Amino acid sequence: MNKTIKETEEFFSSFLPLLKDINTEYEIVIFPPFTALKTAVEFTSGADVKIGAQNMFYEEKGAFTGEISPLMLKDIGVEYILIGHSERRKYFGETEELFSLKIESGLKHGFKAMYCVGETLREREEGVHKEVVERQLVEGLKSVERKNIDAISIAYEPVWAIGTGRTATPEQAEEMHAFIKEILRKLFGTDNIPVLYGGSVKPHNVAELTEEPHIDGALVGGASLSPADFAEIIKNSR
Repeated sequence: MNKTIKETEEFFSSFLPLLKDINTEYEIVIFPPFTALKTAVEFTSGADVKIGAQNMFYEEKGAFTGEISPLMLKDIGVEYILIGHSERRKYFGETEELFSLKIESGLKHGFKAMYCVGETLREREEGVHKEVVERQLVEGLKSVERKNIDAISIAYEPVWAIGTGRTATPEQAEEMHAFIKEILRKLFGTDNIPVLYGGSVKPHNVAELTEEPHIDGALVGGASLSPADFAEIIKNSR
């Protein structure tokens, strides 16, 4: 929940020129708040940057006060949706059942969906972190057909490392990413679904994380608010 429309304009005015000196094979996707989406789409027209929404309701229209429908997002020109972020679970009580409906609707309407999974500190300390993540994957992706897997990516967020300054070690992150790839292989028969790491990613630690063989990129939080820091993260990614 950051950036007014004016701040969004200022962000892209600073950020887009920084990309000219960066040679990367990574796809760059930015998820602004709903009020700034139209501005973000307009500013990135012709740029090598995609725009996504931080959330989406699964119905096209109706008596769902306060929600944003897939048709509204299509109307703006959004290409991605972010589903299941840990803060949606923590603060708003959203469940895998709801995430499954949102993902199904998003794919039906032609979006690419990034689905977030991850365990809390308590779950990791109790040694059930893999069971938690497996359940999130199985239940959240149950509506996805194999023909649509090219439109799916996964973001692993160790909840205990979000906004805390703590980061999972590359070894911890790699272990979970390898496990997630194993579950996805069982579900869909492929190793080609991207799995990104999200949890206090910074310019100084992104290289050692993305060097790991099963980490395909990064879901960047607070550090992405700074155009310079976000550009440096993209530059340092391996």
